[in-house]
Amino acid sequence: MSHEAEIRQFIVSAFAPDIPLDQLPDDLDLLDTGIVDSLGLLRLIAWVGDRYRIPIEDQDISPAQFSSVASIASFVDGAHSLV
Repeated sequence: MSHEAEIRQFIVSAFAPDIPLDQLPDDLDLLDTGIVDSLGLLRLIAWVGDRYRIPIEDQDISPAQFSSVASIASFVDGAHSLV
């Protein structure tokens, strides 16, 4: 399963159970649309760190990196390329 698919599945199950998986575009801004709020953002960041074994405390992160499925996948790919 691709990063995008895993991330989309988590977002739908945790924050948007009424949205079908295939209806969540990779570029949809999760923060601007209210799908993910500030506490949800913390939960999402923690999940990404745990799931992809990224030491989040060692990363320079911003909300923009977690604003969409595509930006989260890009963050994961970038963090793994540093290893």
